[in-house]
Amino acid sequence: MNKEQLLAEIREANMTYLMLAQNLIRQDKAEALFRLGMSEEAAEMISALSPAQIMRIASTNMLLCRFRVDDDMVWNLLTNHSATKVDNDATTKLHASILMAGRFAEAV
Repeated sequence: MNKEQLLAEIREANMTYLMLAQNLIRQDKAEALFRLGMSEEAAEMISALSPAQIMRIASTNMLLCRFRVDDDMVWNLLTNHSATKVDNDATTKLHASILMAGRFAEAV
């Protein structure tokens, strides 16, 4: 993948993310705040963006979204690659969701 392809992929990811975020925020703001891990102020700004503004913002060469999972415990739960592997996939994903929800609540 060359540099131009990489930048095109970033722009496409930005556009998809902004459109998804705006749609989620407009449908259910509280759920969107939780699922997207963003502040209410950021959600209000994204919700108010026009299509032209979304296109302009998405065209930046920096990825707008980021991974919220930044610790090994959550990654191990999501991928189920821990030393104490649990056979019930639903249980491990639920545990990861609970941990991430707690971190979201701490941030708010």
